[in-house]
Amino acid sequence: MPTPQSRPAFRHPFRRPALLAAACALSLTAGIAPLAQSSSAQEPPPSVDAGLADFFAPRLVTVDTSGLGEKERLQSLGLDLTEHAGRDYAEVVIHTAADLRTLVDNKLDYDVRIPDLIARDLQVRALDAAYGLRVGRSPLPSGRTSYRTSKDYNRDMRLLAKKHKKVVKRFKLPRPTLDGRDVYGVEIGKGVRKPNTGQPTFFLMGVHHAREWPSGELAMEFAIDLATSYGTNKRITRLLKKARVIVVPVVNEDGFNLSRTDGEYVDLRDLNDYDPLGGTGTILATPGRAYMRKNCRIVDGVDTPDATCKLLLATPGGFGAGVDLNRNYGGFWGGPGASELPVEPTYRGAEAFSEPETQNIRDLVRTRNVTMLISNHTFGNLILRPNGVNPTTVGSDGLPVGDSPDEKGLKQLGARMAAQNGFANIHGWQLYDTTGTTEDYSYNATGGFGYTFEIGPNEFHPPYEEVVDEYVGAGKYRGKGNRGAYLLALEHAADPTYSGTLKGKAPKGATLRLAKKFDSPTWESSFEDFVDTAITVPKSGRFSWVVNPSTRPVLAAKTIETPKAKPFKRQVDTEPLPAPTGSTDVEFVLPRKADILEVQLDWATPDDLDLEVYRQIGDRVVQVGTSGNAPGAKEQVTLTDAARGTYVLRVVNYASVAPDFTLTTEAFESVTRTTEGSIERYTLTCEKNGTVKARKKVLVDRGQVKRLDLRKACR
Repeated sequence: MPTPQSRPAFRHPFRRPALLAAACALSLTAGIAPLAQSSSAQEPPPSVDAGLADFFAPRLVTVDTSGLGEKERLQSLGLDLTEHAGRDYAEVVIHTAADLRTLVDNKLDYDVRIPDLIARDLQVRALDAAYGLRVGRSPLPSGRTSYRTSKDYNRDMRLLAKKHKKVVKRFKLPRPTLDGRDVYGVEIGKGVRKPNTGQPTFFLMGVHHAREWPSGELAMEFAIDLATSYGTNKRITRLLKKARVIVVPVVNEDGFNLSRTDGEYVDLRDLNDYDPLGGTGTILATPGRAYMRKNCRIVDGVDTPDATCKLLLATPGGFGAGVDLNRNYGGFWGGPGASELPVEPTYRGAEAFSEPETQNIRDLVRTRNVTMLISNHTFGNLILRPNGVNPTTVGSDGLPVGDSPDEKGLKQLGARMAAQNGFANIHGWQLYDTTGTTEDYSYNATGGFGYTFEIGPNEFHPPYEEVVDEYVGAGKYRGKGNRGAYLLALEHAADPTYSGTLKGKAPKGATLRLAKKFDSPTWESSFEDFVDTAITVPKSGRFSWVVNPSTRPVLAAKTIETPKAKPFKRQVDTEPLPAPTGSTDVEFVLPRKADILEVQLDWATPDDLDLEVYRQIGDRVVQVGTSGNAPGAKEQVTLTDAARGTYVLRVVNYASVAPDFTLTTEAFESVTRTTEGSIERYTLTCEKNGTVKARKKVLVDRGQVKRLDLRKACR
């Protein structure tokens, strides 16, 4: 399985047939020919006469990105980045010819990995049918051999709750989607239909992004697995006595329904012979929304009339309209990696939690002791942990964001889960910066551990047989897989070592409520937030309540690194400009490791030079950074933890008439310091018949047991 440190081998399993796209793409696609299997940004695709027969095929490409700066530049272009990326590449969905032109105009080299995504879907459909005929029933708990639709998910949840009433409860989330669709989930645990008596919650969800079908499949299969294994599997039975599991397999009901049904394999060319327009009509009727990403928000603050999303979402693959739900959560909302432009793929929405889908998830996090959360996505075979922003990034408070205070524990649990599924265990920012994500909010608002799983190595919705392997494990991970990882996550949720525990005595039947109000930080401001969870004291009058620590991670002390004021080595080079398309190399010798190595390129005219940074390793030079901004913008490369040795700084004259250029190279040591944290307390109330009888402040740390006797106070 590929890791984010190595580029995947490119696969071209089929030739690209002519693709018929949605009518709305017509103005964008005229004049662009189909791509070859690989291309250089220096050689734009040749033009051809515009025609309906030459519609542009959506494709998956791998873009060369050397260094964090290059990834940031790619993010700024408004392209549809996937979650599959590494040190020197990022994969991008190219929906239109205009997207391709953006790559070309910005001089980004790329390789085409899947040249026709819709043709690939047709191929996957045939593979799934053959797989079903071959095996009859898959090794999944459900035995399925093909992807579910929204109706399938809702039927499966309904039947699961009906057949396993003692341990499964189906529920409807409070807010319907913009298109008027209800969102459902299941809660699983011993005595699930009775009041919670202190059990913590593991929250598993899928399909924030419409096209990521496996993310819902694995969540649903785990729910079925737990329900059908209770009473027969000792490990699962023991865990479901200690904790509750909430599964919401499809968060983005509107988008998924369009992607899975309206957008699935729709290719009407077979009807050309019956089309009175000679094929034009079938082209214009092909919607092609299988690779839709966002929800059905058309205009900020304006609801979509029910059942009209399909008609209003007139953009290629639903790409232009909508809000990226995984940038709409409150955790540092509005920061790096989230766009403020509605037409871009990572549009964050008008404000934190502007969308009903994210409000549904937020309210579950607020009202349940979610000690563990996993948000499933595809693809990349990754386990991503908070925070989503590079720790050296300076936040709105003027300080570097730093690592999360639970970095050690988050990393250790991630490694244990990765040993089950073979995924890479990394920070989210090691792909690229993200803010407003699910786990960043849940972790920073509650202290409960949270992760994103990027499921699968290569595709958004691969052949279903690969989904089966991802769940049950394959090869060296056979018998483990994501099932094994989820079980470890459930064990973590139930383990009081990683949470606080309130133990004590209170009148039987009393309601114990743990609440606090606070301001959750966005990137530049904050919003009023709260948590409010409750349990019922059992008949014994004794309670043991596993809770998240009272002090949120954003208030805890954090360790940050800042560069010293003066570099320990500084070199300034002024050289004549190379000829057009030529380059000039400048050598820089770093005498010892630098925490930060910064190279700045400046020149007099408002035109275009590029900067590439290489390191000499033996008899080779290896590129370690690059900067290629738009014309007029100066170039800069920043390297962290730069190794000692010889570096080659290459200045490329892309289109400049300046007489010379200046390179300023500075090497810094950093200063490590710990910020002063603060503490936060819950308000604990004991209620009888809706009346508060007792109230007290409670401070509880991770792993701490706090003992309470509320019998007298709560009479």
